[in-house]
Amino acid sequence: MRSSTGMTCAKALQLTLAVIKPDAVAHPLILEALHQKIVENFIIIRKKDLTWRRGDSERFYAEHAGRFFYQRLVEFMSSGPMRAYIIAREDAITHWRGMMGPTKVFRARYTSPDSLRGQYGLTDTRNTTHGSDSIESARREIAFFFPEFLADTWMKMEEPGFRLGPIEYDEQRQIHTRQITEL
Repeated sequence: MRSSTGMTCAKALQLTLAVIKPDAVAHPLILEALHQKIVENFIIIRKKDLTWRRGDSERFYAEHAGRFFYQRLVEFMSSGPMRAYIIAREDAITHWRGMMGPTKVFRARYTSPDSLRGQYGLTDTRNTTHGSDSIESARREIAFFFPEFLADTWMKMEEPGFRLGPIEYDEQRQIHTRQITEL
């Protein structure tokens, strides 16, 4: 394990969900580049590689049922492996959404060319990443991807230790952990 860069925050950490979609996971160099961006900007609390069945995709995107892009999105999100993260930092939702850039790749390439979608996105559906858009959706989406993770318990019991540090990045598990200091 190598030591973290000393990420400490005065304000409470915020949790959000970050997903690297199948189009990016299919390309190992893009997957690694995206992972590195996350490591550099967030504390990774949990990471999971997974593949959805069609029903998983339909349940996750149920709010979009009936919209013109729903079928295409459901099929794409169940087309191959993806990677999900629970990430944390002060204002995590806003920061991750800013890093991702606009949903529409064409717009991202022209208005936010350095964004993740501007650099790596292919189409509006195959736009590399997903991120929660509010505190409420972050809670719901984290619970969907990580049903075993108890956000309220983590915020109460673990958040102060992660916020105040020291923390370190575990290369093998690809998450951050609290650094245990010997007395």
